Amino acid sequence: MRLLIFGPPGVGKGTQAKLLAVEYGIPHISTGDTLRKAVAEGTELGKQAKAIMDSGRLVPDGIMIGIAREVLTAPTAARGFILDGFPRTIAQAEALTGMFQQLGFTDVRVVVLEVSDDEIVRRLSSRYVCTNDGKIYSALIDKVTLATPCPQCGGKLIQRDDDRESTVRERLRVYHSQTAPIIRFYNERGATITVDGGRSVEDVNREIRQKLQDKVQAHQHP
Repeated sequence: MRLLIFGPPGVGKGTQAKLLAVEYGIPHISTGDTLRKAVAEGTELGKQAKAIMDSGRLVPDGIMIGIAREVLTAPTAARGFILDGFPRTIAQAEALTGMFQQLGFTDVRVVVLEVSDDEIVRRLSSRYVCTNDGKIYSALIDKVTLATPCPQCGGKLIQRDDDRESTVRERLRVYHSQTAPIIRFYNERGATITVDGGRSVEDVNREIRQKLQDKVQAHQHP
């Protein structure tokens, strides 16, 4: 099972990716983490990326694809992978598709989690974090306010700048402008499954697995 996962901030991509990784016995690969690891380990591509990052520039597609190739062809990904946070541009999507063709990966599926912008704003702007232990709470689920002490340790709860409504709406604007074309790219190739991410974690997970199974069966019996 080889999966790419997309969705707006706060939709639950990370949660679903972790569940699917366990269920399918495949690694959850975040390209951001992979890039940082390559830099920390001083691999050839990591050294090139570090020099570019240190100068304040964006790491070019060629290096990102090279790092993706290294991790996706590693023995740990032999049974498949879940790729999270990549590709971020059409150029990267095209390069990744070319790489998959070279490697003979014909079974790549793209999972798209969808939730309305208003629901994302409602979810993220109700998130509070403990200044003491970093634990995250939801005003909607955990019934806490900024005046409530942390239920775990009694520390002070704050709202991160990232989770303020104006910031969330800007993050969503960037997501829609940059990611919508990539999803369209995969839609045109018949690779996507779209799931309503507005329900419970269990319901979303169940629908992803069902739709993936349907896709695999359709691929086997065209």
